[in-house]
Amino acid sequence: MKKIIYSLLFFFLVGNIAAQQTPADKQSTDYAIEGATAHLGNGKVIENSLIMFSEGKIVFVGNANVKIARRGTVINATGKHVYPGFIAANATLGLVEIDAVKASDDEDEIGANNPHIRSLIAYNAESKVVESMRPNGVLMAQIVPRGGTISGTSSIVQLDAWNWEDAAIKVDDAIHMDWPTSFKTGRWWLGEDPALKVDEKYTEKIDNIKLYFSNAKNYLAGEKIKKHLPYEATKGLFNGSQKLFIHVSGQREITDAITIAKELGIENIVVVHGEEADKISDLLLKNNIPVILDRPHRNPNQEDDAYDYTYTIAKVLTDKGILVSLGMEGQMERMNTRNLPFYAGTFAAHGLDKEVALQLLTLNTAKILGIDDFVGTLEVGKDATLFISEGDALDMRTNILTDAFIQGRKISLETHQTKLWKRYANKYKTN
Repeated sequence: MKKIIYSLLFFFLVGNIAAQQTPADKQSTDYAIEGATAHLGNGKVIENSLIMFSEGKIVFVGNANVKIARRGTVINATGKHVYPGFIAANATLGLVEIDAVKASDDEDEIGANNPHIRSLIAYNAESKVVESMRPNGVLMAQIVPRGGTISGTSSIVQLDAWNWEDAAIKVDDAIHMDWPTSFKTGRWWLGEDPALKVDEKYTEKIDNIKLYFSNAKNYLAGEKIKKHLPYEATKGLFNGSQKLFIHVSGQREITDAITIAKELGIENIVVVHGEEADKISDLLLKNNIPVILDRPHRNPNQEDDAYDYTYTIAKVLTDKGILVSLGMEGQMERMNTRNLPFYAGTFAAHGLDKEVALQLLTLNTAKILGIDDFVGTLEVGKDATLFISEGDALDMRTNILTDAFIQGRKISLETHQTKLWKRYANKYKTN
């Protein structure tokens, strides 16, 4: 009996070891990528480029014709393309592994107001879903909690790490809040009319939000006889060190959210979702508020919206001068995050300039998340978080990665999915 138990323990241990990712070691060899078309992530492109990096940082970006000594290992990338690592905003990667298994679901907590809940400590760096992002160039992500009115605090991670401590590149960057809607639908399962109707409790819900933040502000300004963790967690909103990401859609709702946040003394605001944000662009511009849009592959929400509203909204807002990024919240969001570059490609196919569409995943996102001083573009002094693709990275037909680096570390592009692909390609003798 003991032999059986020991055998089971052995196979369980071996199985778990095989399932774990092995992050790349710290960069010890310099690299020079030569001959690729470099998309810098800020709208600029360098044909026949030379990019060199050492000790995790980019040390040269320019034309390959420049007479300069190549450093370390030279990668001939002629005919290929090099990009900054893509950044997924408003994602829940690593918080849920299998939707149907409750024990693997850590995306939300009980309660309505949880600004002190930190998504970072629940982040699973060994998630098989997380590793499947890298072959498409998604190398960083903002990990966001869900649920309640004030969902909690997000952090930003790189996607090749042993644990959440190694993964973190910016800790507790923002607090996330779901703004109520002024309309509601009836609960058909209770026999209510499912049609859209005015929510009589909308004003009451807003008053509760105002009261909560007012109480938090008063607590922070007064004598703290007894420590209140949720109120303590809001400090960064009032001193400007943290941003408030307001998940909100609708012209009235966005206007109310911005107005009330300003009244409460919260200046650093980001609008997430932003349906109808184009109708109040002047308000957004006046207050320098960026917008993180939802994925475009969905139907418009309103009956009178143009059929292609979700495809063209990025161009409309960008043309108005609003800083725009692309978020991942929605159905099967963790699995679909790997398609981030192709969502940007859809915006490009509907009027947005290709390099501007690229910025939705690079510089724009880095600016909104407050990490543009070290990632988001291919520039000297920034992290060597980048990848080489055989073709256009925003096109699923040509975004085939040959090499990828995070902080100069050459990472593996092998995942559970690529292993299965190779296995069954061999079975059916396909390429």
